[in-house]
Amino acid sequence: MDERQLSDSEARNLRFLRTLVTVLTATMILGVLTVVALLVIRLQAPSPTLPVLPAEVSLPAGVEAEAVTFGDGWLAVVTNDDRILIFDATTGAPRGESRIVLAN
Repeated sequence: MDERQLSDSEARNLRFLRTLVTVLTATMILGVLTVVALLVIRLQAPSPTLPVLPAEVSLPAGVEAEAVTFGDGWLAVVTNDDRILIFDATTGAPRGESRIVLAN
């Protein structure tokens, strides 16, 4: 290696570079620790409550479900004949129906 003496400005730049590397290392270590801590906290949290579902929902004859969504005390079934059927979430009894009108 070259045995020459470092000038004052080179020595200052080298010290500054060492400081930057140290700060970056500390920042990365803190970041990794934060991510690990958040993962541990998040994975220990209780899972959200699942919706209450009836044992059975009876659709009209010839109708197939295309999508299902849940609300507070109800569930909606989107059918293949462009209707939304609303059912009670605990009993499965029909609550209402809405037609879907598609605009062209």
